[in-house]
Amino acid sequence: MNGAHDMGGVHGFGPVVAEVDEPLFHAEWEKRVLGLVLALGAGGKWNIDISRFARENRPPAEYLSLSYYEIWLAGLERLLEERGRPTRVLAAADVPATLARGGPVDREPTHEARFAVGDAVVTKNLNPHGHTRLPRYARGKHGVIERVHGFHVFPDVNSTGTGEDPQWLYLVRFSGSELFGPDGDPGSSVSIDAFEPYLEPA
Repeated sequence: MNGAHDMGGVHGFGPVVAEVDEPLFHAEWEKRVLGLVLALGAGGKWNIDISRFARENRPPAEYLSLSYYEIWLAGLERLLEERGRPTRVLAAADVPATLARGGPVDREPTHEARFAVGDAVVTKNLNPHGHTRLPRYARGKHGVIERVHGFHVFPDVNSTGTGEDPQWLYLVRFSGSELFGPDGDPGSSVSIDAFEPYLEPA
């Protein structure tokens, strides 16, 4: 979706200023929010992509008025309202092992990759209503395949709860001028991970 969360290349917000020696959490309640999201997410009523969409699918004024973990809390509230409380939650003692195991999203391929390293591609100019991992600034742009990552769960479909629909995933490099026009630095480049359904041969 074209929401306030997708801010790459948007004018008017100023530069991103990194916080020197930024702590993992700025307040105790932020730890608790992360813990709640992890514990309740282990209950099987939603997946990581459904959870992401619950955070980003907010009115722009609301999204921009909230801090990072306030957005996480608002997303969790929406999931609980829409899907109910899971009957199984992650116990505190199980957190370290669960985090170490992660959530692998690579799958066995069911068909050959359409593109190879060095292929010229163009991204589709998509404006979906649902979740997507293709940022707005990289839509309808020409790039080159740098790497084939493999066959992975497709977040755009997985976020709907209708299945994983695995797709080939590529690292695609774009020039700064291609992405940002004459004001973009022609000597710069940006590489993004892009799923095969986002791409066409250039």
